Amino acid sequence: MRIALFGYGNVGRAVARLLESRRMHLERIGLYPKLVAVADSRGVAVNPRGLDYWKLEEVKLSKGSVGFYPDYGRIGVEAIEIISDRLIDSDVLIEVTPTNIVDGEPGLTHIREALKSGLHVVTANKGPLALAMPSLLELARHSGRELMFSGTVGGGTPFIRFAEKCLAGDRILGLEGVLNGTCNYILSAMEGGLSFKQALEEAQRLGYTEADPSMDVDGWDTACKIVILAVHILGIRVTLRDVAVKGIREVTEECVLEACRRGATIKLLGSIDSEKRIASVSPVEIPRNSPLAVPGNLNALMFHVEDLGDVTVIGRGAGGVETANAILKDLVELKQRLQSKGI
Repeated sequence: MRIALFGYGNVGRAVARLLESRRMHLERIGLYPKLVAVADSRGVAVNPRGLDYWKLEEVKLSKGSVGFYPDYGRIGVEAIEIISDRLIDSDVLIEVTPTNIVDGEPGLTHIREALKSGLHVVTANKGPLALAMPSLLELARHSGRELMFSGTVGGGTPFIRFAEKCLAGDRILGLEGVLNGTCNYILSAMEGGLSFKQALEEAQRLGYTEADPSMDVDGWDTACKIVILAVHILGIRVTLRDVAVKGIREVTEECVLEACRRGATIKLLGSIDSEKRIASVSPVEIPRNSPLAVPGNLNALMFHVEDLGDVTVIGRGAGGVETANAILKDLVELKQRLQSKGI
């Protein structure tokens, strides 16, 4: 399987590292990955015989871009040129450029052009899916290619795969959950007496959030995940514009401590009702014994199921290693799907 990797930041580097460290295991299960193209914001490295992970890391750390890769690097070349100018013959694109919820770029164009060019796509980029998921899924169907995205929701916890595999055959009426580990950590820390500002600074120090935490604390990261779950799991055609979003900036220490005195806790919950088709993100006071009252940076997703009742999955959320593992699982799943079709 020849792989092009667009985005060589935290997640992209973790993906490349896993492909290298788990090579023998992957080959034992019939997956022979070859990284033939890598792109970051400054350049690309392209070699049809495969790129060496250790050289990629060396040039990225020492010179700041994979475009300095010896003999096969090109500074100033954009990622899309690998596809549009046919610089490389690959089977699958792994798209992990930074999330952009304004217009989805550059990830949206990367995914569209890859599918049009006959590549399968595995992505952890929430922006393109939150803005244009129905049309991207339709393009994938029309192109006869797979678009896989389990790393966009939950990271280290298989929320999407659980719904696909374990709840198949039953009807999911709705879902709600704690889907952002940064916000959950902040609210948990505020229960310990920290102010919002202090808790946010602590989350940044521990690496739970980006330098700009707006996507997290303003609720947009959770909203993106709700859209992806709504479209894929519930079959509801919604986009980010259909979600009512309120973050946690206005949650005070007094609000948190008052909830504690009532035996409750405040969580940033994302939810959608499949019948009313109402999607929202907001801080909500819930009982402390609720399955969604998870501590620290954990995630939890409750499925409201017609026959089984409420089913909750709890686990670690997004992070470089967690998301990279989800991407690797998607690659394995992709291989299995292609084998079942005799490809």
